[in-house]
Amino acid sequence: MISLIKSAQLQFLRRSRQLHNVWKAEGLLGISHRTRTAMAQWIMPKEVVMPVRPSDVIAADLSRPLQTVVPKASPGEPIFVNWVTVPAVARSGGHTTQYRIIKYLEAHGYVNRVYFYDVNHVDQRYYESILRSAYGFNGPVARVEDGMEDAHAVVATSWQTAYPVFNAHCAGKRFYFVQDFEPLFHPVGSLSILAENTYRMGFHAITAGRWLAEKLRADFSMDADYFEFGCDTSLYSHLPRSQRSGVVFYARPEAARRGFELGLMTIELLATRRPDIEIHFYGEKMGKLPFAFTDHGRVTPDQLNEIYNRCYAGLSLSLTNVSLVPHEMLAAGCIPVVNDAIQNRIVLDNPFVRYAPLNPHALAAEIEALISMDNFATLSQAAATSVRSVTWDDAGAKVDSIFKRFVGK
Repeated sequence: MISLIKSAQLQFLRRSRQLHNVWKAEGLLGISHRTRTAMAQWIMPKEVVMPVRPSDVIAADLSRPLQTVVPKASPGEPIFVNWVTVPAVARSGGHTTQYRIIKYLEAHGYVNRVYFYDVNHVDQRYYESILRSAYGFNGPVARVEDGMEDAHAVVATSWQTAYPVFNAHCAGKRFYFVQDFEPLFHPVGSLSILAENTYRMGFHAITAGRWLAEKLRADFSMDADYFEFGCDTSLYSHLPRSQRSGVVFYARPEAARRGFELGLMTIELLATRRPDIEIHFYGEKMGKLPFAFTDHGRVTPDQLNEIYNRCYAGLSLSLTNVSLVPHEMLAAGCIPVVNDAIQNRIVLDNPFVRYAPLNPHALAAEIEALISMDNFATLSQAAATSVRSVTWDDAGAKVDSIFKRFVGK
């Protein structure tokens, strides 16, 4: 009993000194943050729901070749495509790209069906309403566990959905709509391996950009085609009245692949060097930071275009495949500063993008150089012009040609 009391006293004194140190270094905000983190970890269930059903993984015997019936579409007959996807919130970048392609295919005679793969038992009616209102999808929506109708093509859209697509009994050539290298979304462990194994299922990949296609071919001997990123210049454009006075950063703390912490340190350095420059954040609300900034939070495309047109440069970090953000910035004449990486150079392939090593000092210096340019207005206009011919219709046409190569007559 005495030893237990002494141990408790020792731990109490240790925690008290730590609390004092945090108070001195970070004040009440630091204590509040650590308290919330500790409470969240304490109440979090020890068994977290996996993003894929274990039963689906067990059913997917990758040692056996994938065998499916692949019907061919007769001339004049529509091509039927089953898209297997997780339920989407509004304005998700990956779902935005997917439904842009689907809308193009619908306009060209395809019949698209969406099947939700859902491990969380969400309200299907609610998420179906999001597909209608936020993404403009008007086709049938069902649950994949209720079974899929025969189709010409069956498309997995994320690593979780690849397992039910592999296991499904319906007809249709199996495709994999790959927008990023998803094993890197997880620490090395079971989930990263389960994601990696989906590239060994024998599907035909349709990737967002050339980098992913080349990687899947080289690392997994996977058959792969790709489409180039488009840019919606009806939403993002260079405004003639724009007066630039700032820098913008897309804040996504929950997406490790977007390098949020490195970006935040970059912006803090820039704010110290150039206190005259306005700082804009959008995405998640940031709360208090040690420098002045405008915290926009979640914004509409119209609001975002206004923000881009107020900024010389935008910081957009991509540690895996690039996001839609650099093209949006370019269209508005806001120069994207990105980390110098092979995937960014291959996919963006634009002379107006600025690259810098992935450290805060180099990134901040590149942004500062843009701010200090004498002829920035000319550069800005040229950058906006450079993406006017890059449309999502081109991407849709490429996906159309890939489907027809395999299931058309």
